[in-house]
Amino acid sequence: MSRSIPFIALTIAFLTAAPPANASVVEPPPEKVTLYPQADDARPRIDAALARAKADNTRVMIQWGDDWCGWCVKLHDLCGKNRDISRKLLYDYEVVLVPVGRFDRNLDIAAAYQADFKSNGVPYLTILDADGSMITNQETGSLEENGAHDPAKVMAFLTEHQPSPRDAATSLKKALESSKASGRPVMLHFGAPWCGWCHRLEAWMTEPPVKAILDRHLVDCKIDTDRDTGGKAIFEAYTKGASTGIPWFVFLAGDGRTLATSDGPDGNVGFPSTDGEIAAFTVALKQADPTFTDTELRTLADSLVANRKAREAKAKAARDARAAKDALKKEGA
Repeated sequence: MSRSIPFIALTIAFLTAAPPANASVVEPPPEKVTLYPQADDARPRIDAALARAKADNTRVMIQWGDDWCGWCVKLHDLCGKNRDISRKLLYDYEVVLVPVGRFDRNLDIAAAYQADFKSNGVPYLTILDADGSMITNQETGSLEENGAHDPAKVMAFLTEHQPSPRDAATSLKKALESSKASGRPVMLHFGAPWCGWCHRLEAWMTEPPVKAILDRHLVDCKIDTDRDTGGKAIFEAYTKGASTGIPWFVFLAGDGRTLATSDGPDGNVGFPSTDGEIAAFTVALKQADPTFTDTELRTLADSLVANRKAREAKAKAARDARAAKDALKKEGA
């Protein structure tokens, strides 16, 4: 979950081994910065961020810049390393890095949002509401202090433009009203910005084949236990204070009756990953709405298995890459 495109702090590493006393000191070049995605995919990434913002009641922050821009790296580094700013972005924003090239890329997108980084330089910030409307544009020179971006100024900017909290009780009421009108039960799921498994569940639910099936049978309602007003209280009311962890979900009839929950034979299935969790999840779906067909349930189960295998393959590739890098270091030692 996820919730958003991962916001990773970048450290520029330098070799600092001391040379022999009779040798001249030669500073090695810094590692090449690879921060801004260079593929021509800025618009799809912004659209995906807007979809997440709509689901999570966050806003989108576009950071215009490029890898050659030292100040862009400084700002990104601050946002990743400063604990308060990092948390603010995690909780209230979807961050999208958009490359400007030599001020000759993605100009059509910039024009659509009135982002005048040509006149103001980069990094340059644009804040969007979840509906895609531009809230504000911000040059970052005024956020600088003593050769760096001032954390207090950056935090004040982010706080000023953060979204208003969503009321959990109102969200649930609307979902139950929709359930009564449509006859589809509510899938009420609880999560939080820091919960990776929550983001995985939410991302899986938006995959087109999965979403098509779920939308035929369920009314989706997400409550954020950290950010939504009253969210934690509603979560505790349904779980009766039991330590179930998140993501946790409950299926509700239009009149509020509980039809099934994510508590399987071995506990909360969360985002179903193991074969046992997936089996318990499909049983809960059938309990919630008996009109789920065997074919639909098999499609959902197969998708969850494929999701697990993809994660395992990605993790293995990362481990192999680290092992290869370590081997090269040992050879060069």
